[in-house]
Amino acid sequence: MEHTRCLIIGSGPAGYTAGIYTGRADLKPVLYEGMQPGGQLTITTEIENFPGYPEGISGTEMMAQLKQQAQRFGTDVRTGYIVKADFSQRPFHLVDDHDNEIEAEAVIIATGASARWLGLDSEKKLYGQGVSACATCDGYFYKGLEVAVVGGGDTACEEANYLSTLCSKVYLIHRRNELRASKSMQHRVLTNPKIEVIWDSTTKEICGNDLDGVTGADLQNLKTGEIRHIDIAGFFVAIGHKPNTDFIKGQIDLDEQGYIKVSNPSSATNIPGVFAAGDVCDPHYRQAIVAAGKGCVAAMDVERFLQENK
Repeated sequence: MEHTRCLIIGSGPAGYTAGIYTGRADLKPVLYEGMQPGGQLTITTEIENFPGYPEGISGTEMMAQLKQQAQRFGTDVRTGYIVKADFSQRPFHLVDDHDNEIEAEAVIIATGASARWLGLDSEKKLYGQGVSACATCDGYFYKGLEVAVVGGGDTACEEANYLSTLCSKVYLIHRRNELRASKSMQHRVLTNPKIEVIWDSTTKEICGNDLDGVTGADLQNLKTGEIRHIDIAGFFVAIGHKPNTDFIKGQIDLDEQGYIKVSNPSSATNIPGVFAAGDVCDPHYRQAIVAAGKGCVAAMDVERFLQENK
């Protein structure tokens, strides 16, 4: 069985940053990239809000650079993912998707969270060309234009309010006749003159093409069956995220949504020697720069833990 001092599960800004720091600490970490190497940023067209890139950079290119930097400092980056983990005792016992067994003295979980989607073919086709799951990331591209947000919870309302500061109009599409968001958040949406709530409706189709991106959406009223078309340039899906924590359920403490609980400001979980970083333990911010910072925190926590538990 293979042995490592530090195993990093997941890539993206959190995982790769953890690899950079643990590599520089001479821990010779092993990093499994997961089912989507580089994380969700690899399907993002352009990133303009990450410090150090004044002209912007594609998500794929940024993740490639972070990966190279981690490898430069000795991180063993591997394709594949962890399918089973036993945290009952140290060293921890883990199994990857090729049935390879590995034991680790410390583990950093950076498996991220996946956006929930509507499941439309047009949604997949136009992702990154007007379809997005992050208003903070992509809202600036639609300054002065009309956009739509799907959802009725706090996240959807927050995204709609944020977009209203940039866009000329925001449609908030909700399948029910009342919002699920907190009363204060509802009030902000319902009193915002730039937001129009479209009640009792679902998205039938997102309209657009490879050249123009999103151009509109066809909505169906669930009570009348009537189809309404809206002209928009951006379509934001805000129906929640699912943290990628299925493989650790029952061992690591999770919140009611499935996010890993950490002892802030550290990255420590309820299991000594197991740490978490990035979107897998962050239901609030979900930003690349925050994930990278938490990857640094987790790496430093691991280094300190291993020094104290030789």
